[in-house]
Amino acid sequence: MQQLWAGVDAGKSAHHCVVIDADGKRLLSRRVINDEQQLGELLAAVTTLAGNSDLTWAIDLNHGGAALLIAMLADRDQRLLYIPGRTVHWASGTYRGDGKTDAKDAAIIADQARMRRDLQPLRIGDETATELRILTSRRTDLGCDRTRAINRLRAQLLEYFPALERAFDLRASKAALILLTGYQTPDGIRRIGEDRLAAWLREHGARVSARVAATAVAAASAQHTTVVGERLAAAMVARLAKEVMDLDIEISEIDAMIEARFRRHRHAATILSMPGFGVLLGAEFLAATGGDMTAFASVDRLAGVAGLAPVPRDSGRVSGNLRRPRRYDRRLLRACYLAAQVAIIHDPVSRTYYQRKRTEGKNHTQAVIALARRRLNVLWAMMRTDTPYRPEIRAVAA
Repeated sequence: MQQLWAGVDAGKSAHHCVVIDADGKRLLSRRVINDEQQLGELLAAVTTLAGNSDLTWAIDLNHGGAALLIAMLADRDQRLLYIPGRTVHWASGTYRGDGKTDAKDAAIIADQARMRRDLQPLRIGDETATELRILTSRRTDLGCDRTRAINRLRAQLLEYFPALERAFDLRASKAALILLTGYQTPDGIRRIGEDRLAAWLREHGARVSARVAATAVAAASAQHTTVVGERLAAAMVARLAKEVMDLDIEISEIDAMIEARFRRHRHAATILSMPGFGVLLGAEFLAATGGDMTAFASVDRLAGVAGLAPVPRDSGRVSGNLRRPRRYDRRLLRACYLAAQVAIIHDPVSRTYYQRKRTEGKNHTQAVIALARRRLNVLWAMMRTDTPYRPEIRAVAA
């Protein structure tokens, strides 16, 4: 049976599709707008061209602007492979010519799908896993925004009131942020006084208001010099403090949405039974894997995607030179790594394994990665059989 490959260079507003045969000959090259009607016409044209031939699609995006096309291909039961954009970039150097066009990239994608046997079919995660991917991505963005706002706030406060910046941990103290929305200068804090400031903080919902007020007044009493630009800087501090508090509220709302969706997933109880995995890390794991372990041919494949399977970098007489792979899912690695770190503290079996790796000469990071790889084997088996973690059995096996 003849085989055809359709490569799609996906974009935000338009895609380019190239269809090739077993000899690499181009049979179709078409640019289509990212619109359901035009995409439907493309799919009809390609499937008609294929006829009874074995047709395989390949694409360089697995979400974003390609989401509509991927959904339409899934609805029509078309086989779809995913080729990361970085892979396409490096592969393009092996093809003739230095020019770069969407048509050339689509042809390279189709040709790589024709030649390679290591590409995985693109599977659409279930509804809950897809929602978790959206929510966890948003939470990551909010966390980064909060960190940037805190850093700007501290830098601005340091310019004119270093004693107050030094007095509070603005990353963790909501009461300090409340204080900064109302009082930001040494003179203003001194004028209101400790008792009135504590009462104001209580009215605005601050905990330990008396202690915060005492700390703020002590910092204000240590500085009587007015720095040039203090008034405008104080206004910026008030705006930044309000921004951080608004971000905290939105993060709390996103966390509640993540927990509600995570707990209704069929694997939620199994993941939570594994030491080190809470709701957020479990949601990150489901978002990165799609919640379906059958999407990976083996646990070794999953470990490779997670960046937990070292690859050799041997040359000549140098052997045993293992390094982290260049291509892996950083969010999946983060979830597995952080869960392993937490397990070291709370799970005796994990702590024993970690100490053994340290005794063998591995540093902390290497030992945690080794533990995360071992735990992934366990989690893989647990999710495939819907079996919760049983520490007493694992302890005997260890």
